[in-house]
Amino acid sequence: MANKLKDEIIEQHEENKKKLRALGPVKLAILCILVVGTVLSYVFYEYIFGAHSEWCTNPSTDFALLNALCRWVPKIVNCIQFLTFLLVVVTIILAVIRKLMNKTQRSKTVAMLLCNLIRWVTAVILVIGVLYIWGVDATALITGAGVVTLVVGLGMQSLIADVVAGLFIVFENEFNVGDWITVGDFRGEVISIGIRTTKLRAAGNIKILNNNAIQGVLNHTVEPSIVKCLIDVEYGAELPKVEKIINDNVSSLQVPGALTPVQYDGVAALGASGVTLQFEVSAYEGDYYVVQRALNGAVKNMFDKNGINIPFPQIVVHEEK
Repeated sequence: MANKLKDEIIEQHEENKKKLRALGPVKLAILCILVVGTVLSYVFYEYIFGAHSEWCTNPSTDFALLNALCRWVPKIVNCIQFLTFLLVVVTIILAVIRKLMNKTQRSKTVAMLLCNLIRWVTAVILVIGVLYIWGVDATALITGAGVVTLVVGLGMQSLIADVVAGLFIVFENEFNVGDWITVGDFRGEVISIGIRTTKLRAAGNIKILNNNAIQGVLNHTVEPSIVKCLIDVEYGAELPKVEKIINDNVSSLQVPGALTPVQYDGVAALGASGVTLQFEVSAYEGDYYVVQRALNGAVKNMFDKNGINIPFPQIVVHEEK
């Protein structure tokens, strides 16, 4: 069962990777077209940007709209040049980051965070650069952006807190992509750590958490998890005899997905209707619930084969004479 679940997860992961690889050639083709266009714009520089270029003079004196559109051509070409240069530089930087930081889960997590940050910064630079090409004063824009950022920041404290919390999560190595963690009452695998949110996946569901809301994290990936089985036997059973049967048969129990043999720990509690016994094995966190179900079934079958009764809840009623 555990192996089947692993195979399904691996198959889904490989399918997602294939989809990403399919998008790669499309992005590369678009980038190549932009590069070729940029090179051609420099080859025909005088024709496009020269003082006597048809795009800089009025090719038609009868249509003012056509003249205006023609004068926009050099600016559009400048925008394409700037976009191409920025995309080439950013693509190279991202490729280098992914190549150098692809050894451990921590390095992959830091690389993902850096890539997200670079994309945001690139988008801001692109907007400012395009506005500058079209004649907007970039200095005044940046100064105004600082004032606007201060005003907006006062009303977006939660967003700023999410960004800061995300940085601390990564650089303090609290958890990484691929780790299994518990946050509140949700237990899942970390599939993404972003600038603002963190995504967890479990049982086909994805939970999105604001980084600032992630508190009291329990990381299960540092070591294999302990899977426990608690089962009751009736008080009428002789405990030494029951434990002898358990010790004789516990080594033969087979639990798919478990990393260690089944271990009998002893009496865990004295309940209202029976004596609670504890069994345990070690397992990977991703197989926790599958192994737990298999362990419960194996112990129950062992009790049934050896005539060990599991008690029903009992109520004692006293009748006054």
